[in-house]
Amino acid sequence: MTRFTATALIATTGVALTGGAVAAASDSASDSAGAQPAATAPARGELVSAEYLRGMTAQGTRTWLASDGFDAKAVRYGVDTFRLVFRTVDTRNRMTTASGLLVLPRNDSRKLRTVSYGHGTTSYKPDAPSIDQEVWGPAPGVTFAAAGFAAVVPDYLGLGLGPGVHPWKDVPSETTASLDMLRAAKQFVPRTGRTLERQVLATGFSQGASAALGLARALQEGQDPWFRVRAVAPIAGGYDFKGAQIPAMLRGELHPKMTVAYTSYLLTAWNRQHGLYKRPAEVFQEPYASKVEKYFDSTTPGQEMIQGLPDTIDKLLTPRGFELLRKPGGSFARALDVDGEVCKAWTPRVPMRLYKVSKDEQASTLNTDNCRISLSARGVNVPVVDLGDHAYDDSRHLGANVAGTARVVRWFSGLSK
Repeated sequence: MTRFTATALIATTGVALTGGAVAAASDSASDSAGAQPAATAPARGELVSAEYLRGMTAQGTRTWLASDGFDAKAVRYGVDTFRLVFRTVDTRNRMTTASGLLVLPRNDSRKLRTVSYGHGTTSYKPDAPSIDQEVWGPAPGVTFAAAGFAAVVPDYLGLGLGPGVHPWKDVPSETTASLDMLRAAKQFVPRTGRTLERQVLATGFSQGASAALGLARALQEGQDPWFRVRAVAPIAGGYDFKGAQIPAMLRGELHPKMTVAYTSYLLTAWNRQHGLYKRPAEVFQEPYASKVEKYFDSTTPGQEMIQGLPDTIDKLLTPRGFELLRKPGGSFARALDVDGEVCKAWTPRVPMRLYKVSKDEQASTLNTDNCRISLSARGVNVPVVDLGDHAYDDSRHLGANVAGTARVVRWFSGLSK
Protein backbone atom coordinates (compact mmCIF):
# COMPACT_ATOMS: atom_id res chain seq x y z
CA MET A 1 0.00 0.00 0.00
CA THR A 2 1.39 3.36 -0.83
CA ARG A 3 1.54 6.32 -3.09
CA PHE A 4 0.05 4.68 -6.12
CA THR A 5 0.00 8.46 -6.75
CA ALA A 6 3.40 10.08 -7.17
CA THR A 7 5.20 6.77 -6.92
CA ALA A 8 2.62 4.59 -8.52
CA LEU A 9 -1.09 5.26 -9.07
CA ILE A 10 -1.31 8.98 -9.77
CA ALA A 11 2.32 8.52 -10.62
CA THR A 12 5.07 10.62 -12.02
CA THR A 13 5.60 9.12 -15.42
CA GLY A 14 9.00 9.85 -16.90
CA VAL A 15 11.69 9.87 -14.26
CA ALA A 16 15.18 10.00 -15.73
CA LEU A 17 17.70 7.44 -14.59
CA THR A 18 20.61 9.83 -14.23
CA GLY A 19 19.96 13.46 -13.32
CA GLY A 20 23.54 14.67 -13.05
CA ALA A 21 24.79 11.77 -10.96
CA VAL A 22 28.56 11.48 -10.52
CA ALA A 23 30.27 8.12 -10.03
CA ALA A 24 31.66 7.81 -6.52
CA ALA A 25 32.79 4.21 -6.60
CA SER A 26 32.42 1.13 -8.77
CA ASP A 27 33.58 -2.42 -8.23
CA SER A 28 32.21 -3.96 -11.40
CA ALA A 29 29.50 -3.53 -13.98
CA SER A 30 25.88 -4.01 -13.00
CA ASP A 31 24.49 -7.47 -13.72
CA SER A 32 22.16 -6.76 -16.63
CA ALA A 33 21.64 -10.43 -17.35
CA GLY A 34 19.52 -10.94 -14.23
CA ALA A 35 19.56 -14.08 -12.10
CA GLN A 36 22.56 -16.42 -12.13
CA PRO A 37 23.12 -19.87 -10.67
CA ALA A 38 23.88 -19.46 -6.97
CA ALA A 39 26.89 -21.80 -7.18
CA THR A 40 28.88 -19.43 -9.39
CA ALA A 41 27.72 -16.10 -8.01
CA PRO A 42 29.49 -13.79 -5.55
CA ALA A 43 28.34 -13.46 -1.97
CA ARG A 44 25.04 -11.91 -1.00
CA GLY A 45 25.33 -8.25 -0.15
CA GLU A 46 28.48 -7.76 -2.19
CA LEU A 47 28.69 -4.21 -3.50
CA VAL A 48 28.58 -4.01 -7.30
CA SER A 49 28.64 -0.23 -7.73
CA ALA A 50 28.07 3.01 -5.86
CA GLU A 51 27.07 6.27 -7.47
CA TYR A 52 26.96 9.70 -5.87
CA LEU A 53 23.61 11.35 -6.54
CA ARG A 54 23.38 14.71 -4.77
CA GLY A 55 24.19 16.66 -1.66
CA MET A 56 22.28 19.29 0.29
CA THR A 57 23.11 21.65 3.12
CA ALA A 58 21.01 21.54 6.26
CA GLN A 59 18.98 24.52 5.12
CA GLY A 60 18.68 23.08 1.64
CA THR A 61 17.42 19.82 3.15
CA ARG A 62 14.78 21.65 5.19
CA THR A 63 13.56 23.51 2.13
CA TRP A 64 13.55 20.37 -0.01
CA LEU A 65 11.55 18.30 2.49
CA ALA A 66 9.08 21.09 3.20
CA SER A 67 8.43 21.54 -0.53
CA ASP A 68 6.47 18.27 -0.49
CA GLY A 69 4.97 18.52 2.97
CA PHE A 70 7.51 16.46 4.91
CA ASP A 71 8.35 17.56 8.44
CA ALA A 72 11.76 19.23 8.54
CA LYS A 73 11.89 19.80 12.32
CA ALA A 74 14.33 16.91 12.87
CA VAL A 75 16.87 18.26 10.34
CA ARG A 76 20.23 18.92 12.02
CA TYR A 77 22.64 18.24 9.17
CA GLY A 78 23.05 18.38 5.44
CA VAL A 79 23.06 15.08 3.58
CA ASP A 80 24.71 13.21 0.73
CA THR A 81 22.85 10.56 -1.26
CA PHE A 82 24.18 7.50 -3.09
CA ARG A 83 22.74 4.74 -5.22
CA LEU A 84 24.13 1.30 -4.43
CA VAL A 85 23.84 -1.80 -6.60
CA PHE A 86 24.50 -5.06 -4.78
CA ARG A 87 24.24 -8.83 -5.02
CA THR A 88 21.20 -10.53 -3.55
CA VAL A 89 18.94 -13.52 -4.25
CA ASP A 90 15.66 -13.72 -6.11
CA THR A 91 12.49 -15.52 -5.00
CA ARG A 92 14.00 -18.86 -6.07
CA ASN A 93 17.24 -18.21 -4.19
CA ARG A 94 19.25 -17.55 -7.37
CA MET A 95 21.82 -14.79 -7.41
CA THR A 96 20.72 -11.49 -8.91
CA THR A 97 21.22 -7.79 -8.24
CA ALA A 98 19.17 -5.07 -6.64
CA SER A 99 19.62 -1.38 -5.93
CA GLY A 100 18.90 0.99 -3.11
CA LEU A 101 19.37 4.48 -1.71
CA LEU A 102 21.96 5.31 0.93
CA VAL A 103 21.76 8.71 2.63
CA LEU A 104 24.54 9.90 4.94
CA PRO A 105 24.57 12.91 7.26
CA ARG A 106 27.15 15.66 6.94
CA ASN A 107 28.29 15.43 10.54
CA ASP A 108 31.44 14.53 12.46
CA SER A 109 30.36 11.11 13.69
CA ARG A 110 32.79 8.37 12.72
CA LYS A 111 30.31 5.62 13.67
CA LEU A 112 26.80 6.10 12.36
CA ARG A 113 23.60 4.73 13.82
CA THR A 114 21.74 2.89 11.08
CA VAL A 115 18.09 3.11 10.04
CA SER A 116 16.63 0.72 7.46
CA TYR A 117 13.52 2.16 5.81
CA GLY A 118 11.23 0.03 3.63
CA HIS A 119 9.32 2.04 1.04
CA GLY A 120 5.67 1.55 0.12
CA THR A 121 4.18 0.04 -3.00
CA THR A 122 5.22 1.14 -6.44
CA SER A 123 4.73 -0.69 -9.71
CA TYR A 124 7.25 1.22 -11.88
CA LYS A 125 11.02 0.81 -11.73
CA PRO A 126 11.88 4.55 -11.93
CA ASP A 127 9.65 5.32 -8.93
CA ALA A 128 11.93 3.41 -6.55
CA PRO A 129 13.72 5.58 -3.94
CA SER A 130 17.18 5.41 -5.52
CA ILE A 131 15.83 6.60 -8.89
CA ASP A 132 12.87 8.84 -8.02
CA GLN A 133 13.59 12.46 -8.92
CA GLU A 134 10.68 13.73 -6.83
CA VAL A 135 10.72 14.30 -3.08
CA TRP A 136 8.36 11.48 -2.10
CA GLY A 137 10.57 8.44 -2.69
CA PRO A 138 13.83 9.63 -1.09
CA ALA A 139 12.24 11.87 1.59
CA PRO A 140 12.08 9.40 4.50
CA GLY A 141 15.71 8.38 3.97
CA VAL A 142 16.76 12.02 3.77
CA THR A 143 14.77 12.77 6.94
CA PHE A 144 16.57 10.09 8.94
CA ALA A 145 20.00 11.04 7.60
CA ALA A 146 19.42 14.74 8.29
CA ALA A 147 18.74 13.76 11.91
CA GLY A 148 22.15 12.07 12.09
CA PHE A 149 21.48 8.46 11.03
CA ALA A 150 22.82 6.50 8.09
CA ALA A 151 19.62 5.77 6.14
CA VAL A 152 19.58 2.53 4.15
CA VAL A 153 16.63 2.28 1.75
CA PRO A 154 16.34 -0.83 -0.45
CA ASP A 155 14.47 -0.61 -3.76
CA TYR A 156 13.51 -4.35 -3.45
CA LEU A 157 13.78 -6.84 -6.30
CA GLY A 158 12.84 -5.73 -9.80
CA LEU A 159 12.63 -2.02 -9.00
CA GLY A 160 15.18 0.76 -9.43
CA LEU A 161 18.10 -0.78 -11.31
CA GLY A 162 17.16 -4.34 -10.41
CA PRO A 163 16.51 -6.71 -13.32
CA GLY A 164 13.23 -8.49 -13.86
CA VAL A 165 9.76 -7.96 -12.43
CA HIS A 166 9.03 -6.89 -8.88
CA PRO A 167 7.52 -9.72 -6.78
CA TRP A 168 5.07 -7.53 -4.89
CA LYS A 169 4.11 -8.39 -1.30
CA ASP A 170 6.72 -11.12 -1.05
CA VAL A 171 8.07 -10.63 2.46
CA PRO A 172 10.90 -13.20 2.12
CA SER A 173 12.47 -11.34 -0.82
CA GLU A 174 11.78 -7.95 0.77
CA THR A 175 13.69 -9.25 3.77
CA THR A 176 16.67 -10.58 1.81
CA ALA A 177 16.91 -7.40 -0.27
CA SER A 178 16.77 -5.26 2.88
CA LEU A 179 19.42 -7.32 4.64
CA ASP A 180 21.71 -7.41 1.62
CA MET A 181 21.34 -3.65 1.17
CA LEU A 182 22.57 -3.25 4.74
CA ARG A 183 25.57 -5.42 3.92
CA ALA A 184 26.34 -3.38 0.81
CA ALA A 185 26.11 -0.16 2.81
CA LYS A 186 28.47 -1.61 5.41
CA GLN A 187 31.00 -2.20 2.62
CA PHE A 188 30.60 1.25 1.11
CA VAL A 189 30.42 3.59 4.11
CA PRO A 190 34.12 3.13 5.10
CA ARG A 191 35.01 4.79 1.78
CA THR A 192 33.61 7.97 3.32
CA GLY A 193 35.83 7.60 6.37
CA ARG A 194 33.10 6.23 8.63
CA THR A 195 31.51 2.96 9.68
CA LEU A 196 28.02 1.70 10.52
CA GLU A 197 27.10 0.66 14.01
CA ARG A 198 25.86 -2.90 14.25
CA GLN A 199 22.47 -2.04 15.75
CA VAL A 200 19.75 -1.38 13.18
CA LEU A 201 16.57 0.62 13.68
CA ALA A 202 13.99 -0.83 11.29
CA THR A 203 11.00 1.05 9.92
CA GLY A 204 8.93 1.22 6.76
CA PHE A 205 5.63 2.34 5.33
CA SER A 206 2.77 0.26 3.90
CA GLN A 207 4.43 -2.59 1.94
CA GLY A 208 7.62 -1.50 3.67
CA ALA A 209 6.03 -1.99 7.09
CA SER A 210 5.97 -5.74 6.49
CA ALA A 211 9.49 -5.54 5.05
CA ALA A 212 10.67 -3.83 8.24
CA LEU A 213 9.15 -6.57 10.39
CA GLY A 214 10.70 -9.23 8.16
CA LEU A 215 14.11 -7.59 8.49
CA ALA A 216 13.77 -7.20 12.25
CA ARG A 217 12.89 -10.87 12.57
CA ALA A 218 15.88 -11.92 10.41
CA LEU A 219 18.28 -9.78 12.44
CA GLN A 220 16.91 -11.00 15.76
CA GLU A 221 17.35 -14.58 14.55
CA GLY A 222 21.01 -13.87 13.77
CA GLN A 223 20.84 -14.18 10.00
CA ASP A 224 23.74 -11.73 9.75
CA PRO A 225 26.92 -12.09 11.85
CA TRP A 226 27.29 -8.32 12.32
CA PHE A 227 23.97 -6.49 12.35
CA ARG A 228 21.50 -6.66 15.24
CA VAL A 229 18.03 -5.15 15.50
CA ARG A 230 17.62 -2.34 18.06
CA ALA A 231 13.98 -1.31 17.53
CA VAL A 232 11.21 -1.61 14.94
CA ALA A 233 8.53 0.90 13.95
CA PRO A 234 6.29 -0.13 11.02
CA ILE A 235 3.81 2.40 9.62
CA ALA A 236 0.32 1.72 8.15
CA GLY A 237 1.10 -1.79 7.02
CA GLY A 238 -0.94 -4.47 5.29
CA TYR A 239 0.17 -7.22 7.68
CA ASP A 240 -2.91 -9.41 7.37
CA PHE A 241 -4.18 -9.67 3.80
CA LYS A 242 -6.03 -12.89 4.58
CA GLY A 243 -7.91 -11.75 7.65
CA ALA A 244 -8.13 -7.99 7.21
CA GLN A 245 -7.12 -6.46 3.89
CA ILE A 246 -8.82 -8.72 1.35
CA PRO A 247 -12.10 -8.89 3.31
CA ALA A 248 -12.12 -5.08 3.64
CA MET A 249 -11.58 -4.70 -0.10
CA LEU A 250 -14.36 -7.15 -0.90
CA ARG A 251 -16.73 -5.37 1.48
CA GLY A 252 -16.11 -2.09 -0.30
CA GLU A 253 -14.63 -0.42 2.77
CA LEU A 254 -11.55 0.95 1.00
CA HIS A 255 -10.94 3.28 -1.93
CA PRO A 256 -12.54 1.59 -4.99
CA LYS A 257 -9.80 2.42 -7.48
CA MET A 258 -7.07 1.50 -5.02
CA THR A 259 -8.87 -1.79 -4.37
CA VAL A 260 -8.76 -2.49 -8.11
CA ALA A 261 -5.06 -1.63 -8.31
CA TYR A 262 -4.02 -3.70 -5.30
CA THR A 263 -6.15 -6.66 -6.33
CA SER A 264 -4.63 -6.60 -9.82
CA TYR A 265 -1.11 -6.29 -8.45
CA LEU A 266 -1.61 -9.09 -5.94
CA LEU A 267 -3.04 -11.60 -8.41
CA THR A 268 -0.55 -10.90 -11.22
CA ALA A 269 2.50 -10.82 -8.94
CA TRP A 270 1.51 -13.89 -6.99
CA ASN A 271 0.58 -15.78 -10.13
CA ARG A 272 4.18 -15.44 -11.28
CA GLN A 273 5.36 -16.87 -7.97
CA HIS A 274 2.61 -19.28 -6.97
CA GLY A 275 0.67 -20.22 -10.12
CA LEU A 276 -2.80 -18.93 -9.29
CA TYR A 277 -4.16 -19.18 -12.85
CA LYS A 278 -3.12 -20.37 -16.31
CA ARG A 279 -4.67 -17.51 -18.28
CA PRO A 280 -5.51 -13.99 -17.03
CA ALA A 281 -9.04 -14.35 -18.45
CA GLU A 282 -9.74 -16.93 -15.77
CA VAL A 283 -9.74 -14.27 -13.07
CA PHE A 284 -9.88 -10.93 -14.94
CA GLN A 285 -12.66 -9.71 -17.19
CA GLU A 286 -11.92 -8.37 -20.64
CA PRO A 287 -10.71 -5.90 -21.79
CA TYR A 288 -8.47 -5.95 -18.71
CA ALA A 289 -7.39 -9.59 -18.91
CA SER A 290 -5.36 -8.92 -22.06
CA LYS A 291 -3.33 -6.08 -20.56
CA VAL A 292 -3.30 -6.36 -16.77
CA GLU A 293 -0.06 -8.34 -16.59
CA LYS A 294 1.74 -5.70 -18.66
CA TYR A 295 0.55 -3.03 -16.23
CA PHE A 296 2.44 -4.80 -13.45
CA ASP A 297 5.64 -5.88 -15.19
CA SER A 298 7.60 -3.04 -13.51
CA THR A 299 7.97 -1.11 -16.80
CA THR A 300 4.55 0.55 -17.09
CA PRO A 301 4.21 4.06 -15.59
CA GLY A 302 1.74 4.20 -12.74
CA GLN A 303 -0.48 6.78 -14.39
CA GLU A 304 -0.87 4.58 -17.46
CA MET A 305 -1.69 1.62 -15.26
CA ILE A 306 -4.31 3.36 -13.16
CA GLN A 307 -6.00 4.91 -16.17
CA GLY A 308 -6.20 1.53 -17.88
CA LEU A 309 -7.91 -0.27 -15.00
CA PRO A 310 -11.64 -0.12 -14.17
CA ASP A 311 -12.97 2.01 -11.33
CA THR A 312 -14.52 -0.83 -9.34
CA ILE A 313 -13.59 -4.41 -8.55
CA ASP A 314 -16.86 -5.83 -9.91
CA LYS A 315 -15.75 -4.69 -13.38
CA LEU A 316 -12.32 -6.26 -12.90
CA LEU A 317 -12.83 -9.80 -11.65
CA THR A 318 -14.58 -12.86 -13.05
CA PRO A 319 -16.61 -15.11 -10.73
CA ARG A 320 -13.52 -17.29 -10.35
CA GLY A 321 -11.46 -14.24 -9.44
CA PHE A 322 -13.92 -13.34 -6.69
CA GLU A 323 -14.00 -16.94 -5.48
CA LEU A 324 -10.21 -16.99 -5.25
CA LEU A 325 -10.27 -13.97 -2.94
CA ARG A 326 -13.29 -15.03 -0.90
CA LYS A 327 -12.13 -18.59 -0.28
CA PRO A 328 -8.35 -18.77 -0.68
CA GLY A 329 -7.02 -22.28 -1.09
CA GLY A 330 -3.95 -24.17 -2.21
CA SER A 331 -0.86 -22.15 -3.04
CA PHE A 332 -2.72 -18.86 -2.60
CA ALA A 333 -3.72 -19.70 0.98
CA ARG A 334 -0.19 -20.86 1.79
CA ALA A 335 1.28 -17.65 0.37
CA LEU A 336 -1.16 -15.57 2.43
CA ASP A 337 -0.06 -17.44 5.54
CA VAL A 338 3.60 -16.66 4.79
CA ASP A 339 2.71 -13.01 4.22
CA GLY A 340 1.00 -12.86 7.62
CA GLU A 341 3.92 -14.40 9.52
CA VAL A 342 5.45 -10.96 10.14
CA CYS A 343 3.09 -10.56 13.11
CA LYS A 344 2.34 -14.19 13.94
CA ALA A 345 5.48 -16.32 13.66
CA TRP A 346 8.03 -14.61 15.90
CA THR A 347 8.32 -12.86 19.25
CA PRO A 348 10.08 -9.47 19.08
CA ARG A 349 12.58 -8.90 21.90
CA VAL A 350 13.25 -5.24 21.11
CA PRO A 351 11.25 -2.03 21.54
CA MET A 352 8.46 -1.85 18.98
CA ARG A 353 5.65 0.53 18.06
CA LEU A 354 2.93 0.17 15.44
CA TYR A 355 1.83 3.34 13.66
CA LYS A 356 -1.52 3.73 11.94
CA VAL A 357 -3.89 6.42 10.72
CA SER A 358 -7.60 6.20 11.42
CA LYS A 359 -9.93 5.97 8.43
CA ASP A 360 -7.06 4.75 6.26
CA GLU A 361 -8.58 4.43 2.77
CA GLN A 362 -5.96 2.01 1.42
CA ALA A 363 -4.69 -0.20 4.25
CA SER A 364 -7.47 -1.31 6.56
CA THR A 365 -6.60 -0.37 10.14
CA LEU A 366 -7.70 -3.89 11.05
CA ASN A 367 -4.28 -4.95 9.71
CA THR A 368 -2.62 -3.08 12.58
CA ASP A 369 -5.20 -4.18 15.12
CA ASN A 370 -4.75 -7.84 14.17
CA CYS A 371 -0.98 -7.49 14.29
CA ARG A 372 -1.16 -6.05 17.81
CA ILE A 373 -3.48 -8.88 18.90
CA SER A 374 -1.17 -11.53 17.43
CA LEU A 375 1.86 -10.07 19.18
CA SER A 376 -0.06 -9.75 22.44
CA ALA A 377 -0.91 -13.45 22.24
CA ARG A 378 2.84 -14.10 22.16
CA GLY A 379 3.34 -11.98 25.27
CA VAL A 380 4.46 -8.80 23.49
CA ASN A 381 2.39 -5.72 24.28
CA VAL A 382 3.10 -3.25 21.49
CA PRO A 383 1.84 0.35 21.68
CA VAL A 384 -0.25 1.49 18.71
CA VAL A 385 0.29 5.13 17.78
CA ASP A 386 -2.54 6.85 15.91
CA LEU A 387 -1.05 9.48 13.63
CA GLY A 388 -4.20 11.58 13.59
CA ASP A 389 -5.73 13.48 10.72
CA HIS A 390 -2.90 13.97 8.23
CA ALA A 391 -3.41 13.74 4.48
CA TYR A 392 -1.05 13.85 1.51
CA ASP A 393 -2.51 14.30 -1.98
CA ASP A 394 -5.94 13.90 -0.36
CA SER A 395 -4.92 10.49 0.98
CA ARG A 396 -4.83 9.64 4.67
CA HIS A 397 -2.81 6.53 3.87
CA LEU A 398 -0.10 8.54 2.15
CA GLY A 399 -0.30 11.06 4.96
CA ALA A 400 0.65 8.26 7.34
CA ASN A 401 4.04 8.04 5.63
CA VAL A 402 4.69 11.75 6.15
CA ALA A 403 3.39 11.91 9.72
CA GLY A 404 4.79 8.51 10.65
CA THR A 405 8.29 9.31 9.44
CA ALA A 406 8.28 12.47 11.57
CA ARG A 407 7.18 10.53 14.66
CA VAL A 408 9.53 7.61 14.13
CA VAL A 409 12.62 9.76 13.66
CA ARG A 410 11.90 11.42 17.00
CA TRP A 411 11.41 8.06 18.72
CA PHE A 412 14.57 6.55 17.23
CA SER A 413 16.56 9.66 18.17
CA GLY A 414 15.49 9.29 21.79
CA LEU A 415 16.50 5.64 22.11
CA SER A 416 19.79 4.93 23.84
CA LYS A 417 22.49 3.19 21.86
